[in-house]
Amino acid sequence: MREPENIIVVKDLVKKFGDFVANDHLTFEVRKGEIFGFLGANGAGKTTAIKILCGLWYPTSGKMSVAGYDIYTQREKVKRNIGYMSQKFSLYDDLTVFENIRFYGGIYGLKKKAINERAWSLMKRLDLEDARDKLIRDIPLGWKQKLAFSVALLHNPKVVFLDEPTGGVDPITRRQFWNMIYESARSGITVFVTTHYMDEAEYCDRVSIMVDGRIAALDTPENLKQQFHSATMNDVFIQLVRSK
Repeated sequence: MREPENIIVVKDLVKKFGDFVANDHLTFEVRKGEIFGFLGANGAGKTTAIKILCGLWYPTSGKMSVAGYDIYTQREKVKRNIGYMSQKFSLYDDLTVFENIRFYGGIYGLKKKAINERAWSLMKRLDLEDARDKLIRDIPLGWKQKLAFSVALLHNPKVVFLDEPTGGVDPITRRQFWNMIYESARSGITVFVTTHYMDEAEYCDRVSIMVDGRIAALDTPENLKQQFHSATMNDVFIQLVRSK
């Protein structure tokens, strides 16, 4: 099927947990090959939305499609066309580097030969060849995060969802991680990234800022800074929070 220009389309997404509204009528689109930042403080509703778009949770209401597939009726097709990396759980600590790659390659439906070829290519690119048989728990956090991102791209997805991918890592590793994101976007992969680090908004093509389950602003970082007469995206965020 022909890929849509807007690879993610969300209209009036609502997600409720009892009386609590986690996502309150979210509407936005993400273009193919775009780095789209989904920003907000912890608890703003970012992770809830990302799990819905990954086909992990059902929305309460609204219309959504990812890579041209309906989030209600074509969930398995959605899952086959995306990669997903969570800050809290992406790799198995009690498996080795190679075992993790092989495990996820199998989940993504890759054949053994393809898994082995991509595993060696991945480890070489990340300079992890000597760590092939090391348990994940024994490698530094920064390497874990970069490996987890690479594993999420193992099957060449159309969209990769990154949920707080740089949480807890040092500034140098964060910058290296973003270089990997740029490289992926240049290859045509759409990157949907959630973060509460407002400085990372500067690295995105466009950003959506969530406040209390709603989208409070959506535009390019430069346009938002001009609109709110602010020098940084952190200043923009503070204004949005204070206005609520």
